[in-house]
Amino acid sequence: MKNRDSSILYLVLGIYALMINWYYNHNLILLLLGYIFWPLYLIYELLTGGLSAGMWKEIPLSYFK
Repeated sequence: MKNRDSSILYLVLGIYALMINWYYNHNLILLLLGYIFWPLYLIYELLTGGLSAGMWKEIPLSYFK
């Protein structure tokens, strides 16, 4: 059961990284690269401040407005 819990978290973080990528880029090629290397892209966005100032919650909400 522990393996399944971690795979659900992995899926959710992957979808979140793709949402961030599409929000900033709107490019299918970069989305494909983000899909392949999403853990690195998510770390990159965290380190560069792309998710600061409330953007970590504003980006997902922008898809459901």
